[in-house]
Amino acid sequence: MSEKTSELVVSVLGGGSFGTAIANIIALNGHKTYLWMRDVERAELAQFERENHQYLPGHKLSDGLIITSDLEEAVAVSDVVFLSVPSKSFREVAKKAAPLLRPNAIVISTTKGIEPGGGFTLMGEILDQEFKNARIGVVSGPNFAKEIVQQKLTGSVIASDDESVISCLQEVLCSETFRLYANEDRYGVELAGALKNIYAIICGFAEALGSGKNTMAMILTRSLAEMGRFAKEQGADPMTFLGLAGVGDLILTCTSDLSRNYRVGYAIGEGQTLDEVVESLGQVAEGVNTVRVVKHKADELGVYMPLLTGLHGVLFENWPVDKVVKGLMVAEQNHDVEYSRGTK
Repeated sequence: MSEKTSELVVSVLGGGSFGTAIANIIALNGHKTYLWMRDVERAELAQFERENHQYLPGHKLSDGLIITSDLEEAVAVSDVVFLSVPSKSFREVAKKAAPLLRPNAIVISTTKGIEPGGGFTLMGEILDQEFKNARIGVVSGPNFAKEIVQQKLTGSVIASDDESVISCLQEVLCSETFRLYANEDRYGVELAGALKNIYAIICGFAEALGSGKNTMAMILTRSLAEMGRFAKEQGADPMTFLGLAGVGDLILTCTSDLSRNYRVGYAIGEGQTLDEVVESLGQVAEGVNTVRVVKHKADELGVYMPLLTGLHGVLFENWPVDKVVKGLMVAEQNHDVEYSRGTK
């Protein structure tokens, strides 16, 4: 692989909103870029009309972006491959792409979630398992795709234990409107991206119930405390959660209706069932699966997470809302700043 980023070929696997947005950045930065979509008709339409009508309607894509449904065409020639597909199909796509990968290529996950089913597997760990000879990294941060394609100023994080991955990605993705900051705690960065989806649902729920600004501030800060407690038990650095991938992404996702997870919570707060919300959303809200998986793991580890417990009760155990709210207000009044006192 050439060290000159001007000679790089990049592919992004996943034609959702974020995959499309980062592929567009890379193409605009002058790299030969493929965007792979599973659906043949969608790919052909997007290639012809230069627009992703389903996920980013109204936003013209770079003329240099090659949109294809041919996985081999995209992966086999690429120096850098991004996987930007939902967690439920992440391993499937990784398995298909792995035999096509060039030696010593870089593979990056942008998916903020935990693999459904047994175990507690993040997307970067799936990459480790499926791409034996690749250099691995993850990109995560407070990044709404719509604002990225509108070229509004945005910051994100590249995490890897390989310095060459970090330096390469910073050159490939950075532009006048998109900045990429480095972090060596790959697990922590990725865990933060998954956990914040839980609390976005909670904040949407609280907003629909008419919570005030005092309440929302309390929920946000106690959410960060829960994330830090859980992260430390999982072996991540709690300080990672004070950066863009942690508190930055938490604030963004918990305070905007551009967040799918926030919209799930808001709709449930208005009285819709979970099944109704998921059906009407039209896109994957990773937080719903994450609530289940993290609740199971938190119980297994004995981590105190009252916000998570309350949300799990509402979503999956038919808990009445007033029981959840009362439970939160009589919960243990623990220390304010978790990071200075360990896990209690």
